[in-house]
Amino acid sequence: MDIRFYNTLTHRVEPFTPIAPPDVFMYNCGPTVYDYAHIGNFRSFMFADLLRRFLELAGYDVHQVMNITDVGHMTEDQLADGGGEDKMQVAARRMKEAKKDGKADVDNPDDPRQIAAYFTEAFIEDAKALGVKVAHEYPQQMPCATAHVEQMKQMIVRLIERNHAYVAEDGAVYYSVESFPEYGRLSGNTLDKLRGGAGGRVLEEHQAGKRHPADFLLWKPDDTHIMKWDSPWGVGYPGWHIECSAMATTMLGRDVIDIHTGGEDNIFPHHECEIAQTRGATGEAHFARFWMHARYLLVEGAKMAKSAGNFYTARDVLAGEVTGQPVDPRALRYELIKAHYRSNINFTAKGLQDSGSAVQRINAFAATLGEQAADVDASHPVVAEFIAALADDLNVSGALAVVFKWLDGEHADKAESLGVLRQMDRVLGVLGETSADDDADAKCRAIDSARADKDFNTADRLRQELLDAGYDVQTTKDGTTARKKLA
Repeated sequence: MDIRFYNTLTHRVEPFTPIAPPDVFMYNCGPTVYDYAHIGNFRSFMFADLLRRFLELAGYDVHQVMNITDVGHMTEDQLADGGGEDKMQVAARRMKEAKKDGKADVDNPDDPRQIAAYFTEAFIEDAKALGVKVAHEYPQQMPCATAHVEQMKQMIVRLIERNHAYVAEDGAVYYSVESFPEYGRLSGNTLDKLRGGAGGRVLEEHQAGKRHPADFLLWKPDDTHIMKWDSPWGVGYPGWHIECSAMATTMLGRDVIDIHTGGEDNIFPHHECEIAQTRGATGEAHFARFWMHARYLLVEGAKMAKSAGNFYTARDVLAGEVTGQPVDPRALRYELIKAHYRSNINFTAKGLQDSGSAVQRINAFAATLGEQAADVDASHPVVAEFIAALADDLNVSGALAVVFKWLDGEHADKAESLGVLRQMDRVLGVLGETSADDDADAKCRAIDSARADKDFNTADRLRQELLDAGYDVQTTKDGTTARKKLA
């Protein structure tokens, strides 16, 4: 199969062939668990899920790791060396205040591990609700950075031995960017640009003891840090970038992987630094052969920000803070995957409602097909056309066009049609039960009874009650039905 993806590393669309087919080894940068994941975070996670699901439908065995960052991710993460304070420190302070107000759900808000465990569990709940597949490598829990500090220290030792890293006068360990000639290839931030500050990408106060202003932190001695470990360079904590390098190679068991994904904000400095330190430690010509990045999510055309009042966690959306009523997770899933990953998503209440209608239409069609599905594989013409669209750099709009064009066609063989739909839903992940509850069903029967008695005032009142409760109400010659709107 001819699969082509855009590779951020080479800045062009290239044919994708795994290193060891049919296996595909993929690493996805996961959440920093200092708060609930917002919809911008989930845009990136859903892209990775869509990619995995497509590759599996195309016949590959995907080995996927997504990490949990629970130490070392600083608030000023746009700087290669980091700046500000550890995000877990921020979370601890916030949770301590919430504890005073009786709003914290952790026993000890001073313990960052409790905070990390709380938000990790919340993330997994949200991810499963949105249909994100649980990766093979961690069926019980997601891998945390704090569980891989030994592997990080081992990688730092190798980097020092290979003259890619050095210990500064204050005991901090830095990666020497000048030791890696290809530094800047992914992001375009060359050493000359970084030497001049690169628009605030390096800070003067972080340069003490460095050989180059863009050298970035691998280990920070600091016995006052909220989380700390013993090391050959003193008690301290690892830098953010080294975490993913150590976890990806350790958990996937390979020095070179097929695909690494993340949001476009990860390109620099995080992924640029990952490439340098991983290749420096392994000596390989690649770390990931394909780097793929999802673009930013906007809200009503603007950057999402708490100060702008347009900041939403996934939980906020599902609870109804956007549309005014609870949202089915499948509607939010559809909204986050329906745009091409290399295009900005403009998240709006209207768009979310349209996504709910699209999911409802798919499910309403499925309900007409019965429960017996024929054995349909990827060679079926409709499924093959669906796959072919996605094989073109995950052209999801083209794939959805295949779905809805097919829905409007003839479906003489219902079992075959259900088989086709289920195959495509292996990628979309939107099929499920959408029928009304008992009370809504009773009102539908009452509407039909009132209409039969020509009591149209009562029928109209009951219909309006269902509409106000968020139901889509349809009356045909076969009677009245009500389905809960998904958004």
